[in-house]
Amino acid sequence: MRLADLIRFAREAATGNPLRAALLVLAMAIGVAAVVVLTALGDGARRYVVNEFSSLGSNLVIVLPGRSQTGGFNPGNAITSTPRDLTIDDAQALQRASAVRRVAPLAVGTSEISAGGKLREVLVAGTVSEYVEVRQMAMAQGRFLAAGDWRRGASEAVIGAKVRDEIFGSAPALGQLVRIGDRRFRIVGVLAPSGQGLGMNADELVFVPVSLAQAMFNSNTLFRILVEAHGRESIEAAKAQVAEIIRLRHEGEQDVTVITQDAVLATFDRLLGALTLGVAGIAAISLAVAGILVMNVMLVSVSQRTAEIGLLKALGATGGGIRLIFLTEAIMLSLTGAVAGYGLGLLAAALIRLLYPAFPAYPPDWAVLAGLATALVTGILFGVLPARRAAQLDPVQALARR
Repeated sequence: MRLADLIRFAREAATGNPLRAALLVLAMAIGVAAVVVLTALGDGARRYVVNEFSSLGSNLVIVLPGRSQTGGFNPGNAITSTPRDLTIDDAQALQRASAVRRVAPLAVGTSEISAGGKLREVLVAGTVSEYVEVRQMAMAQGRFLAAGDWRRGASEAVIGAKVRDEIFGSAPALGQLVRIGDRRFRIVGVLAPSGQGLGMNADELVFVPVSLAQAMFNSNTLFRILVEAHGRESIEAAKAQVAEIIRLRHEGEQDVTVITQDAVLATFDRLLGALTLGVAGIAAISLAVAGILVMNVMLVSVSQRTAEIGLLKALGATGGGIRLIFLTEAIMLSLTGAVAGYGLGLLAAALIRLLYPAFPAYPPDWAVLAGLATALVTGILFGVLPARRAAQLDPVQALARR
C-alpha cells in the first residue's frame, strides 16, 4: 500500500467515528497542555527570581547579620539573630578592602509619611549616597542622598514613584517638606519605577540618611551591608576580605553571613530548575493516561471493524499492512492532540502573562519538544497492541462476523 493511500485510509478511519476521535485528541491535548503550562510556570518562576536578583546590581556581595549554619544560602536565614550588631563602623571598615569598590549600609524600618494632609505608612530605608550606584537605580527627578559623613546626614529624603503619586499626585514633589515619623525632611529626589528588589518594593520606599534612620528607629544595627566588588573576577576576593574584616572587628567571631549574588542565583536556579523538571514529570503522567485511552479506544475500534479487516485481508492486504494502518491512525490522532495541546498550552501561558505581566511564563523549548515527542511516542507504544491484534485476525473468521 502506497504511503498516500495509507494516510488517506487512516484519516478516513479516524474521522469515521467523530466522537471517538475527539475523545482521543482531547485526552492527548490535555496532557500536552499540562506539560506546557506547568513547565511555563516552573521556568517562569526561575526566570523571575533570577531577574529579581540580577536587578539588584552587578558584582554584589551582601553581608547579613547572623551566622548561617548551613553550607549554602537559605532564604529562611535572611532575617537572623546575632550576638553582635552590624554597625556603620563595620560598613566603613569594609571600604579598606582592596577588592571592594563601593559600600552601602542599609537600615530598614516602617514609619508614616505625611504632607498636605495626606498620610500613609511606608518602609523607610536608611542608607548613603553610594546605594543608588551599588543598586544601579535610576532617578526620575532630582538627585539621590548627598555624599558626606555617614554619621551626620542632612534632613533630606528620596521617595519612590508610588509614594510620590499617592502623596503629591500631579503637584511637584521636589523641594517639598514632609514629615516622616517625628522628623521633617525635604524631598530632593524621586526614583524611577523599578519594582521589587531585596524583598522590598523600591516604588514604595522612602530613603533617608542612615544615621537619621537609626535615630528614628532608636537602633544602631544595620539590616544589610551591600558591597560592590571591582569586577566579576573580584567577587570571591571581596567576599573573603569582607568576612575577614568583620571577623577581626567582632573579636574573632564569624557572626555574619556573607553571600554573593552569583551564589544566590545558582542556588535558586538549581532549586527552581528541579521544580520545573518535577512538575513536567507530573504533567507527563497525564500523557501516559492519554496513551492508555488510545489503546482502549483502538482495541474497541478493532472489534468494531473486524469485518473490514477481514475484507482487506481477503483482498490481499498483509498482516504488516493492517498493522501499519492502525499504527498510522493512532499516530495521526496522537499528533493532532499534541499540536492542539501545544496551542492550548501557549494560550494558557499567554493568559498568565496577561494577568501577571511581571511573571515571564514562557514554556522552555525542551519542555515543548519533550511534550510533543512524548505524546507521539505514547500514541505509538499504546497503539501497538491493537494493531497487532488486528493484524492477527483470520480473514475467514473476520468476514464470518459480518
